Amino acid sequence: MDSNSFSSREIVEDIMRWAAVESPSVTPEAVARMFDLAEADFRAAGADIDRTSAISGAPVMRAHFAGRDDGPGILVLGHLDTVHPVGTIEDGLKLRIDGDRLYGPGVLDMKGGICLALHALRRLRAENGDTPLPVTFLMIPDEEIGSPGTRAMIEDEARRHRCVLVPEPARQGKVITGRHAFARYRITTRGRPAHAGADNRAGRSAIRAMARLVETIESATDMDRLVSFSVGVIRGGLFVNVIPTECTAEVLCVASSPENLVFVHEFMARLVSPIEGVTLEVEKGPERPLFEPSEGTMRLFAQAAATASEIGITLEHGTFGGGSDGNFTGALGIPTLDGLGAIGAGVHTLEEHVLISELAPRARLFAGLLAGLGENGR
Repeated sequence: MDSNSFSSREIVEDIMRWAAVESPSVTPEAVARMFDLAEADFRAAGADIDRTSAISGAPVMRAHFAGRDDGPGILVLGHLDTVHPVGTIEDGLKLRIDGDRLYGPGVLDMKGGICLALHALRRLRAENGDTPLPVTFLMIPDEEIGSPGTRAMIEDEARRHRCVLVPEPARQGKVITGRHAFARYRITTRGRPAHAGADNRAGRSAIRAMARLVETIESATDMDRLVSFSVGVIRGGLFVNVIPTECTAEVLCVASSPENLVFVHEFMARLVSPIEGVTLEVEKGPERPLFEPSEGTMRLFAQAAATASEIGITLEHGTFGGGSDGNFTGALGIPTLDGLGAIGAGVHTLEEHVLISELAPRARLFAGLLAGLGENGR
């Protein structure tokens, strides 16, 4: 495999085309446009495309590349949705290059990772023909909201493969061999209306109760124990002159161990309304299971480390917070190597960027894995 054939410039061009098509999870028509673009690129690379739908109706795409062996192959797992609203590219996070940094919505999480993985496969197939094992890319539309409509699909697809590679962003330059568990909750407070100016004391404010609950919930975070609670979205009230009767909040809970996950669920179940006359409803949402390093995952990492060494990279690994669809496959015991995507910083912020100089080396690493897995019985 010719290392000079991997071009950071070409990968950057692909990422910029993809990032220019904004695709927040909550905007279905935008996500569909992104899938149309990705489908065209995968078809041009020689993939057989199977496009289906998630439970929500959003698109899901399988892009299959034949291998020399027609048995169980490699699943490359990715998502085409982002957290950035449409318009972010015009005001807040403009698509631009500044020195070694490429900025833009979704460039790191995770359009950059998918682009470098596709680049790696294209170069590999151009030089060597089919890979030893067949390769299937599974692209989903709802990862950033917990993959509620695609989890079963991901798990079913992963069971048909020997291993899973996830080109999510690297963490501290390391690949990921384990991830903490994530649990989402929606909580709702319901109070009693009254005219806010004329009869304030007769009402019971759902927003006031929620404000107290937010402090209670987030105060349970214990980073020494590696368990955290974060309230990220709150909605409530209709008119400023009416005591609000309903308020909802979305809570993200992260747990580093089975014991901590039990604590999370018990803590949320014990919540009570802090104000008499206001009721509280706690509803459990999507969950990402704990992904602990298995023997198969560590063998997969050892092969990746050996491949990296051949191209002059010292590869390290670790277990991290920050969920991905790799949680699902890793929790099933399927060998899963996550964090194989781009290197950069600022995920989910207006400083999101990839390091351009790291794109070609990461693509070479990805290509080396695709070339080595299944070769000589590995």
